[in-house]
Amino acid sequence: MGIPMDDNIHAPTVASGPTSGATPRNYSKLTMPDLMQEKERIEAELSALSSVLSSHGVNMNTSLTTFDGFPRDDIDIAQVRTTRVRIIHLRNDHKDVMKYLEKGLHAHFAQLQNAQATATTNGTTVPSVASMADSSIADASALGAPFARVNSVEPRSPAEQAGLKAGDTIRGFGGVHWLNHERLSKVAETVQQNEGRPVMVKVTRKNEGAPGSTELDLQLTPRRNWGGRGLLGCHLVPL
Repeated sequence: MGIPMDDNIHAPTVASGPTSGATPRNYSKLTMPDLMQEKERIEAELSALSSVLSSHGVNMNTSLTTFDGFPRDDIDIAQVRTTRVRIIHLRNDHKDVMKYLEKGLHAHFAQLQNAQATATTNGTTVPSVASMADSSIADASALGAPFARVNSVEPRSPAEQAGLKAGDTIRGFGGVHWLNHERLSKVAETVQQNEGRPVMVKVTRKNEGAPGSTELDLQLTPRRNWGGRGLLGCHLVPL
């Protein structure tokens, strides 16, 4: 006969204070590339930890007790609770990283706007600055680094009809960009939410037989019944 457990066994208790480790990392001192690397590291660990929970058939909210209050014997409760605590810590760290990324991006745009104003005062033009002066985080993909690569494109697919080619890198997919793609999960959400409707895709393509690359704005319409699997007919991999 077992001993009934508290109903909150499934809810890990996390002490207040630093979110991870004994010594919290000072994200304010990291450069933008370092912050991006830290963001990717956190997202990769979160993905791995989510897989651990999935292997037990639970998520962050699944009860770890039976209907009559006893601990479940079909899962490793200790591992699940430890994993949940780590996920909570990492989510808090991710919020901090995103805060400093957005702050750095705003500062970058402000510098561009100041440069544009100075150039205008001096009677000169700076097209590259003028084209990038929008300080909206939603438009960060216009300046951000590529976050995905097109690994393959199926013939006669929506992706091929839109003009995507294997080797293209993606800088924007609708409202998804380098700061918020969450290892492409947001791309999948955008595809599902826009079936039958065109999605603007910002692409960087290497020039064939010449140095440099070309920036393209393509319209991709996710749809079924094109003769293959999925809504796009292409395979994207995160960078």
